[in-house]
Amino acid sequence: MTANQMMEVAQEYRRLQAMVPLGILHTNKDYARATEMLDAILDEIGEDEQHPLAELADALGVFVEKYEAEHVRIPEAKPAAVLKFLMQEHGLRQADLPQIGSQGVVSEVLAGRRVLNSRQIKQLAKRFGVSPAVFV
Repeated sequence: MTANQMMEVAQEYRRLQAMVPLGILHTNKDYARATEMLDAILDEIGEDEQHPLAELADALGVFVEKYEAEHVRIPEAKPAAVLKFLMQEHGLRQADLPQIGSQGVVSEVLAGRRVLNSRQIKQLAKRFGVSPAVFV
């Protein structure tokens, strides 16, 4: 890589970093900005893993997860309660969660009559930008 190319990469990275908090999150402000951006990206890309922003969402998710592991105490809660909370926060209905299954399946999960399987947990964690552990 030439010096000019390296300079160009550095400029583009600084431009991107001004919009997207990339790197280790040090403050609550960094964390809030990162989670807001991650939510916006996930809303944009939906389930499209081939979307040009999918890798950016993955990277941002790593930084958010690391910050949460070190700084955010998440109280113990049943998976159904966590899912209900996340649905409320994102303004979602049962029909908005096809990755879990039909509305009947979602209803059973929310009522605590059905346990989420590993595929569902992985997809929900990715959708909401949270650790899969919150659904276990």
